[in-house]
Amino acid sequence: QVQLVESGGGSVQAGGSLRLSCAASAYSYSSNCMGWFRQAPGKEREGVAAIYVVGGSTYYADSVKGRFTISQDRAKNTVFLQMNSLKPEDTAMYYCAAKASPYKITCLEINGYNYWGQGTQVTVSS
Repeated sequence: QVQLVESGGGSVQAGGSLRLSCAASAYSYSSNCMGWFRQAPGKEREGVAAIYVVGGSTYYADSVKGRFTISQDRAKNTVFLQMNSLKPEDTAMYYCAAKASPYKITCLEINGYNYWGQGTQVTVSS
């Protein structure tokens, strides 16, 4: 059974920080793209950050560049999302996802992600 389990969401004030974690089962971690996506009420799910597991190349949405950092601990099959300088517009359900892709540049594209976690809520108040 492929599983992705997120943790670390919560409520913070604008300017604050949160760190999300995504623990992947060994099988799902064979996927070479790991991504964080978010979905706010009434909006489409969008890519936030992604990492190409082999080599560690990272990709970010323009809206979070310079504020969010994606990283991984391959020994623990875990991907992290460090979120700093949070804004109210960052409020959303955040999902971890995994896919296999031969092209690392596509890691931030939602197409092809076939493994998803249950999501963790992030709420940023002004």
